[in-house]
Amino acid sequence: MKLLNFIIIKLTVCLILGIVTSYFLHIPFHIATCTTFLGLLLLFILYRISKSKFQQNIWFGATVLLTTFFLGSFTYHLHDQKNFKRHYSQHTKNTETKSSLLSLRVREQLKTGMYHDKYVVDLIKIDSIPVQGKTLLNVQIDSLSSPFKVDDIIVTQSTLKAIIPPLNPNQFDYKAYLEKQSIYHQLFTSNQEIFTLNSKPYTLLGYAASIREHILRKLRNTHLEKDDFAMLSALLLGQRQNIDPITYEQFTNAGVIHILAISGLHIGIILLILNLVLKPLDYMPRGRFYKTILILIMLWGFVIITGLSASVTRAVTMFSVLAIGMNLKRPSNIYNSIAVSVFILLLFKPLFIFDVGFQLSYLAVIAIVSIQPLLSKVYKPKTKFDKLHWNIITVTIAAQIGVLPLSIYYFHQFPLLFFVSNLLVIPILGLVLGLGLLIIILSLLNTSNSLFTEAFHYLITYMQSVIAWTADKEDLIIRNIPLSAFMVLAFYLLIISTVRLFGKRSLRRLSWLMASVILLQITFIYNKHKSHKDAFIIFHKNRSSILGLHKINQISIHHNLDPTNISQEKILQNYAVENFVSKIEVASIKDLYMINDKLLLVIDSLGAYNVPHFRPHFILLRNSPKINLKRLIDSIHPKYIIADGSNYKSYIETWEATCQKEKLPFHHTGKKGAFIITD
Repeated sequence: MKLLNFIIIKLTVCLILGIVTSYFLHIPFHIATCTTFLGLLLLFILYRISKSKFQQNIWFGATVLLTTFFLGSFTYHLHDQKNFKRHYSQHTKNTETKSSLLSLRVREQLKTGMYHDKYVVDLIKIDSIPVQGKTLLNVQIDSLSSPFKVDDIIVTQSTLKAIIPPLNPNQFDYKAYLEKQSIYHQLFTSNQEIFTLNSKPYTLLGYAASIREHILRKLRNTHLEKDDFAMLSALLLGQRQNIDPITYEQFTNAGVIHILAISGLHIGIILLILNLVLKPLDYMPRGRFYKTILILIMLWGFVIITGLSASVTRAVTMFSVLAIGMNLKRPSNIYNSIAVSVFILLLFKPLFIFDVGFQLSYLAVIAIVSIQPLLSKVYKPKTKFDKLHWNIITVTIAAQIGVLPLSIYYFHQFPLLFFVSNLLVIPILGLVLGLGLLIIILSLLNTSNSLFTEAFHYLITYMQSVIAWTADKEDLIIRNIPLSAFMVLAFYLLIISTVRLFGKRSLRRLSWLMASVILLQITFIYNKHKSHKDAFIIFHKNRSSILGLHKINQISIHHNLDPTNISQEKILQNYAVENFVSKIEVASIKDLYMINDKLLLVIDSLGAYNVPHFRPHFILLRNSPKINLKRLIDSIHPKYIIADGSNYKSYIETWEATCQKEKLPFHHTGKKGAFIITD
């Protein structure tokens, strides 16, 4: 099947390319706007010409694709809130340095951190200036105060702070993650500094939160045990805050973390349940039409109740398109339906294209519809029971093949028993969701449901025991797997060419398979060559010093950490994986380092140093040495002063002021990130 012969797939690809191009190349808003409207105008003219001649030419099709590309770029800018005059970023020049009176509306409650309750809030006013835009609110944890609710209007005197980028190489970029959700700043405050103006819901999110809280209150009055309540609220209401951290880690290690996040799997099962419950409508006049309308209302009602989260919204959008085609019996191609849902989602949320869940969920669906039919032909089951299990096996294998390269790229691990855990858990997930829905309905009707809660408890206990057993097999979890973006693309080309060859054997398709294998080998050679670099890294870690000497594919770590915990240090694991480091050695910190014919002098808490014969180019200050920095500069004449995360803040401020007076570059790893010296 030549997928690119379908026009909607071509348009979706062009839309994606327009969004990605605008994001990475930073195409200006006015250029994106002008090219989009010029494309639409040219498209209208060509349409009128082709209509008068009763035929369409190649220029019309090319203009459609080009206009869709420009539309992707325009859509990206249209959803970039910084382009609007009322966005708070237009008023943050002074608010980043001085305290302002901020009026906020709570939009979403996030998972509580170690020291703060976290919320996504909409800015309403800065002082007396009306503004708009989202920001992150951090409130000091206070056991005597209740958490804020969605739509609460609050006022606080605080300072908007820019979100700190990652301070170490290859660290998770939380700043970029928030920027993709249009969050650019954060503020810190306490309950004592917040005044609540209004607590009544008046937005869709607020009403959804109040409905969800009402359901949770009703569920708390049932006979559900604590763990069962936490699982039910996560599986059907999208509330994972009550999941025990150990349980969450077990789901991750077992390769079934997708079960805890409401996604395509859950929506697909719910769609099957709704189709089964509403099947009698098929026998009524226009019954299929009414059935489809009811299913869409219920699915989107479910989206609203769960808080319009990204994962639920994209899953319901995709299955809404599939439900329309399935129930109205309209002839449609499954790939067309997938492309339509992607096109619609990206028109309204263009940054979804960079969302990990979005990528994995669509890859899983595409793999299921393309690979599962081929796998199902390998074995022909004779009984319905065998057929059910064989379908589960083939669907699980197909989905894992589809997401495996990207999953390893993002998470760098692969549980070998994922197949066993999915095979044992997914078959009962339908029963769990069905019972959960029934328990929610009965609790809202104030009807006794002890029999169903007991059955739900047994299913949850079984599911958790299987997952705990799988997660305990640490030796069967491959961790820290290095994979580059080029290698991911090469792996997907290999998967596509293999599937095409199994679908229809031909010399041309075999040639494509061989070419993809060669390309994969080239990416391995390229990454191995790329990793052969020398670098000296002064990492940032609070109250500690970590120095790394990276040579070829190994790194020597000089540190003052606890030796028993060095192997678990996340900073070093991230760097080793991303840079294809195969060997890590550890040693104590030395006083002198020679780097590319340049000397680095390390001065620790003792403040003692010997002036070497060669003038040091760099000076590293660690563990807050009590020295007169000006006298040191005058005697040694270094070119660069570096202070890592092991120093007191007051010392760093004094050193920075001294370097400014002496017009000498000063690098604090806590502000500017790790200091890296390369060839």
